[in-house]
Amino acid sequence: MPPSHAYLNESLIGQAAGRHALATPALVVDLRAFERNVTAMQEHCHRVGLKLRPHAKTHKSVTIARKQLAAGAVGVCCAKLGEAEVLAEGGIEGLLVTSPVVVAQGFARIAKLNAKLNDFMIVADSAVCVDGYSGAARESGKRLKVLVDVDIGLHRTGIAPGARALELAKRIVASADLQFMGLQGYAGQLQHVPEFPDRRTQSLAALKLLGDTRDLIVANGIACPIVSGGGTGTYNIDAEARVFTELQAGSYVFMDKQYCEVKIANAAPLPFESALFVQSTVISANMPGLVTTDAGLKSFATEAGAPVLHSGAPDGANYFFFGDEQGGIMLGGADKHLPLGSTVCCTAPHCDPTVNLYDVYHVVDSDRLVEIWPIEGRGRSA
Repeated sequence: MPPSHAYLNESLIGQAAGRHALATPALVVDLRAFERNVTAMQEHCHRVGLKLRPHAKTHKSVTIARKQLAAGAVGVCCAKLGEAEVLAEGGIEGLLVTSPVVVAQGFARIAKLNAKLNDFMIVADSAVCVDGYSGAARESGKRLKVLVDVDIGLHRTGIAPGARALELAKRIVASADLQFMGLQGYAGQLQHVPEFPDRRTQSLAALKLLGDTRDLIVANGIACPIVSGGGTGTYNIDAEARVFTELQAGSYVFMDKQYCEVKIANAAPLPFESALFVQSTVISANMPGLVTTDAGLKSFATEAGAPVLHSGAPDGANYFFFGDEQGGIMLGGADKHLPLGSTVCCTAPHCDPTVNLYDVYHVVDSDRLVEIWPIEGRGRSA
């Protein structure tokens, strides 16, 4: 559980305008926007005939996983064993670990997860994975469900599509301790391709590699009931290929600066709302047209640049990093002002690693703080 100081703002729950009295920097979730995002993605999957197994690497939260399952998700994806362990402790089922594991300590942890959970899966992209998983399954006392992770262009993990993927699937099938469940493929390199026609063309080409691999495996007498993958940036393309059985999108629940810049057909934005913000307080205002806030480099993931001001600042204002502990806001003119103690909210440049900097979500409904949700998976990077 998060340390006690993470609940510094707990006394503000239910108070009118309590949101603006938060000790900052604070990670804030707009409850209504979040709920609309969860509903919108689930309804999309129902319409196009896909199951949804959303990725918890975005939120790292038992509470949010429960809400996704309650909305209709068939399970939850985890990037690392640590995330899966946290969610399992919280009673979450249907977990799929989407990264391969190759070390003895990891195999021992897999054995414990497989013994604990009724529905646990993991991916493999090498014989080392498969052989280690076989031992973990024996230790757990029951068969372990495995997907072959296929590289469809990202080159981060995944075995080559086609014959090599088939051979790995055969190795899994040959193990009495394992159950081959299908394939995983993630075209992460395409999630932020700016122009929708380009993103669609490249995505469909990548998914054809995955579909051809599925067909090859099935032609060799091996059932392939699950094909899992996709993401927020390609959510409305992934079903078109008729390859996936389930979608792994994650960032749709929050959105961030990067995904808010992604366009779909007719240059429209993705149909999900910004729901995650870092709230900060103006702590110094001695220079004309410039104020300093209490949210600096330590408050945001920074590889995607500076955050976007969402609310609380004048039109035309821009946020910049002013150091480790402070941020700066150029107000857009020497005649513009923000008083000391006023609050501003920023859309995170990249939601997943920003979430990993905080212990809790401050959940707000309009100006009222309504709940505080722990981020149990924070820091579980192994």
